[in-house]
Parts: sequence; C-alpha cells; structure tokens
Amino acid sequence: MSPAEPTSDPRQLPVGQRVSLLVKALDGAQRTNEALARCSDGEAMLDVLLDASSKLGLGLSRRDLADTPPIRDWIWWKNKQALLTIGDDKPRYQQDGGQGQDSARADAGPNTPRKRFLGLF
Repeated sequence: MSPAEPTSDPRQLPVGQRVSLLVKALDGAQRTNEALARCSDGEAMLDVLLDASSKLGLGLSRRDLADTPPIRDWIWWKNKQALLTIGDDKPRYQQDGGQGQDSARADAGPNTPRKRFLGLF
C-alpha cells in the first residue's frame, strides 16, 4: 500500500488524524454532546470520548485524547485549568487583578515607559 493510498482501518492513521475524525463525528452527535456537557470534570469527559472512539473503531487511548488538541484543550477547559500558568498556578489575569494588564505598569502611571522583554531567543 502506498503512503497516498487511503487506509480502511482508521487505527492505522496517526493519532492527530484519528482525533480529527472523532471531532468531526461529534459534530451533530446530539446524545454524545449532551453527555459531554453533563460531565463534571475532564476525567468524565474522557470516559465519554473513549466510548465514542471505541464505537467508531478509532482505537484512541485515554492518553491520546488527553494529550492531543483540541480534545486536550476541552479537558483543560472543563477542569478550569489555564493553558498557560505563571507563578502560583493561576492564570495571569487572576494574578495581577488587572484583567491582563501589568499591575506594576498600572501603579507606575500612564506616562511611564513600558519595559520590554527581549525573550530568550
């Protein structure tokens, strides 16, 4: 079988493509979407998604789902975890109280020049 030839077994596809197939299958799947909405946390969502993956014959594991976007992001959102945290495991906007503004800059006044971060690269 050549690399360009489609496979009849979706379990042979890369994880990202299998997750994409699952996401497409969820579009319009009312019962599954309702079950996902009722989930209390990300672990419960993974259970529903694993069941859907099994019914579709995708062969996705719990880890595949938890580590692959967009499912990974849905799980983080359901668990109310920020995708990026700084400091005390709080999203930046919760740390500085300025809804995304730098609190040190707000304290310094409006005419104070902004400090630049040149990055690591």
